[in-house]
Amino acid sequence: MVMRSERPRLGLILPAYNEEIVLATTLNKLVQIKTDLIKKGMVRLDSFILIVDDGSTDTTWDIIYAAHQEHPNILGVKLSRNFGHQPALIAGMSEGIKLADIVITLDADLQDNPDIISRMVADYQLGNEIVYAVRSSREQDTWFKKYTALGFYKTLSILGVEIIPNHADFRLMSRLAVQALLKMPERHLFLRAMVPLVGYQSSQVFYERGRRQGGVSKYPLKKMLNFALDGITSFSVQPMRYLFGLGLIVLGVAGVEIIYTLAQKIIGNTQAGWSSLMISIWLLGGFNLIAIGVVGVYIGKIFTEVKHRPRFEIESITNDQQYQELTK
Repeated sequence: MVMRSERPRLGLILPAYNEEIVLATTLNKLVQIKTDLIKKGMVRLDSFILIVDDGSTDTTWDIIYAAHQEHPNILGVKLSRNFGHQPALIAGMSEGIKLADIVITLDADLQDNPDIISRMVADYQLGNEIVYAVRSSREQDTWFKKYTALGFYKTLSILGVEIIPNHADFRLMSRLAVQALLKMPERHLFLRAMVPLVGYQSSQVFYERGRRQGGVSKYPLKKMLNFALDGITSFSVQPMRYLFGLGLIVLGVAGVEIIYTLAQKIIGNTQAGWSSLMISIWLLGGFNLIAIGVVGVYIGKIFTEVKHRPRFEIESITNDQQYQELTK
């Protein structure tokens, strides 16, 4: 393990979508933490906070712009529309790594405990290129969310997807790790599984996740289900293999039923069999529809990926001239 002696320039990356209620509080908290890190000599004086406005329809951008006027080291990137949480993170890292030696991504609602940022930076100084912030428990979650999340991580593990259990998108990444991540051209982003594929030395820091400080969750059940589906189908072809295995089982059952039917016909013990016939038709029809649906999801992903559409589009950046000078 190689110890680092130089102080890194830190970039705190926050995606924000309609966070006008909590954003000012979040920025005040992060400015305080950044100032403390500078005083302790852990990060450089020119470390910064970068907020990505993911097409908000409220006053989120106005708050970002006003904060930039007060604190020049608070930067803002405004996307042209709502691209989603994962593309907003990629946009933030793409812009942030032009300036920073390390970036830390976290949500704008303060559920990710920012007090552990100093521990994450300390782990980076020990030689780690990636530091994952991992929840130590799920006591704050509802019963439904807790067990569906645990089931999701278990399913991914069974399907062979490498992922850190109870880790979301609160992590530190070095410039080396971010540059490797940005080489992955996927449009269907699932960063929780993409980052471990990068490799490099990593560590974990545990924390208790808090409650939202204001506003409502931007991940309702429908978005959570779509996110889970993306996570499964983007990193594993096991569902199609399972369908093939299921098809073989159904074929075997059908073969047994054919032999049984012929045997009954030979001995003259025939029955109408209307119920068994209808059950078989509905059962096989259901399996076929499921199989076609799963294959369709994979084909749909191929259809989207081959278009190579941009993952995000930046509309504006706070103080473009100053930003261009900083990135030279």
